[in-house]
Amino acid sequence: MHKSGFVNIVGNPNVGKSTLMNALVGERISIITSKAQTTRHRILGIVNGDDFQIVYSDTPGVLKPNYRLQQSMLNFSRSALTDADVLIYVTDIFDSSDKNADFVEKVSLNSAPLLLIINKIDLIDEPKLIELVDKWKSILPRAEIFPVSALKKFNIDVVFKRILALLPESPPFFEKDQLTDKPARFFVTEIIREKILLNYDKEIPYSVEVEVEQFMDEEKIIRINAVVYAERESQKGILIGHGGKSLKKVGTEARKDLEVFFQKKVFLELFVKIEKDWRNKDVKLKNFGYNLD
Repeated sequence: MHKSGFVNIVGNPNVGKSTLMNALVGERISIITSKAQTTRHRILGIVNGDDFQIVYSDTPGVLKPNYRLQQSMLNFSRSALTDADVLIYVTDIFDSSDKNADFVEKVSLNSAPLLLIINKIDLIDEPKLIELVDKWKSILPRAEIFPVSALKKFNIDVVFKRILALLPESPPFFEKDQLTDKPARFFVTEIIREKILLNYDKEIPYSVEVEVEQFMDEEKIIRINAVVYAERESQKGILIGHGGKSLKKVGTEARKDLEVFFQKKVFLELFVKIEKDWRNKDVKLKNFGYNLD
């Protein structure tokens, strides 16, 4: 008997969805920072065993869209409700149950088995946690509730075992040695974008996108040219920094992570270009891989 299924992870921004998925997959598939809107795409992480295949799906945090990019991010989250064999709704001890109540309503009406993960429980005492569990029981009565710390991997094994029990009988959907549905170039852009999120403040991380122009996988080295698109000239100046120092720092940090990711030496060259108002341009968003349907 072989079990396979799609396990889709949804929830508000910053509750730890990407950390949870990385803990469940055992690989660093989704980028993680403390900033909202870190995840912009729907990313699959595949876990294979002799008699099972779990296809995890990390989605952007649910938010009310202010521009076309955010509409695409919301589309990714909504699509996760339609094809789940097991649905995971992630909240944490700081999250408000009233935030995006209409999305929670859609989750409650979904017919897939539902696991509610309360994350970051290492930061709360037991009486408050019991209170929180009771509150979520009243909001999503059909959900099985699991308090976890994704960062410290507490209770992750219990969640994994429950997911495995809930999977339907099915042949695998992907090759057994496949870790994700995304190509290598995608992870290059995500790792560079993570470094931008960590190194710049205010609007800069949210108004940039990264595109790989060249990816040459040679015998001993991978050569990568990537463009960081900004919306305004002033942002370009901040990204590059005095004497190019800021962009060089991003490039160095990204290269180190890429060498770990690909297990190979990497040569990375970064450029900054202006693409005015790209977050509202359908053609550009589609080029960057966003779903606008």
